[in-house]
Amino acid sequence: MKNNIKNIVLLLAVVTFGCFMSSCEDDSEVFTATETQPITLAELPITMIELDASNPGNPAITFNWNEADYGQPASENYALVVASDNAFTDPIVVASVVGTTSTTLSVNELNSAAGNAGLPPFEFSTLFAKIESSLGSQNGLPVSSNVINFDVKPYFNYVFEDFYIVGNGTAADWDNNNNNPPLFRDAENNNFYTYTGFFSKGGGGFDDGRFKLLEIRGQWQPQWGVSANEGSDDIMSSGTIAGNPGTQDNDPGRFGVDADGYYRFTVNFSDNTYTMDPYDETGSTAFTSMTLQGSGVNADAAFTQSSFDSHIWYIENVMLVQSGELQIMTNTGSTWASPNAFSGVATEGGESIPVAVQDEYEVWFNDLTGDYIMIPLNL
Repeated sequence: MKNNIKNIVLLLAVVTFGCFMSSCEDDSEVFTATETQPITLAELPITMIELDASNPGNPAITFNWNEADYGQPASENYALVVASDNAFTDPIVVASVVGTTSTTLSVNELNSAAGNAGLPPFEFSTLFAKIESSLGSQNGLPVSSNVINFDVKPYFNYVFEDFYIVGNGTAADWDNNNNNPPLFRDAENNNFYTYTGFFSKGGGGFDDGRFKLLEIRGQWQPQWGVSANEGSDDIMSSGTIAGNPGTQDNDPGRFGVDADGYYRFTVNFSDNTYTMDPYDETGSTAFTSMTLQGSGVNADAAFTQSSFDSHIWYIENVMLVQSGELQIMTNTGSTWASPNAFSGVATEGGESIPVAVQDEYEVWFNDLTGDYIMIPLNL
């Protein structure tokens, strides 16, 4: 037995020595990529493009460029970048492709690119474009192409985010597609939202009087709630918010109320915070009807009063006329309005609400606060 062990040890020693002397040398090749010469983005065959909102899916424009050469066979990354100025002060990445030297934008995609770059709607303005090439998942060795420009006339680009309430403390219950009321967006700060209204505690248990926020009716993600996990989400009057997928992969906890009543709920997406405070609606007027009127609507449209909260009014679908003006008339004969398109706080006798772009809209009004929001359905 001892002799066998010695023989094994000796054999291992010989194999190891041989490996060092010959076969264990590292003869692998090293591939080195080098920075490519700047690629050339071809000039466009047309330099003035008027976008037609009635055909948003049609192709609008195709960009072509030559292949980058990084000195090694590889699939190059290409990003189409646009901006409103030649210095690309606020660049917008419009499209990203791998291993191909062209990309086509639809009418809607080009319209969104122009709007995100800050071009005003309904007039021709210059848009600048370039291609950035790179390698690998880390976008190594980036190189920019030449810059081209063209004039584009976009239609309106709705750049705002809308959020909808869902939960057993609200009118929609835990149904994500039940005419869920939207939050009212601040006209000056597009990251600040409020909702003042009635919330129910229901059965009074830990899981009652709860709600979350959805970005799209009918879809559970993206959704927003409190940063605490569900089950550990004690009802708090303020705190931090979390979102799936806004801040994390798992769903956030729930907002909530301790008792039936009126509350003012606020969310600030600038710092991801919220507040939930009781609201005294004592002495508020009990309106019985609301009508949307003015040159911005073809015919006066009646609001529906919420059966859950009599101070919340809505129109599910109404065609609004571009460049028209609107007022909200109550059953008392008073009119409410504000000079802010899309969202704002209406006051009695206030300046008319402008219609920035013609479309079918969903309109909501809160007679406690004067908050209104007009959400286009097709932009």
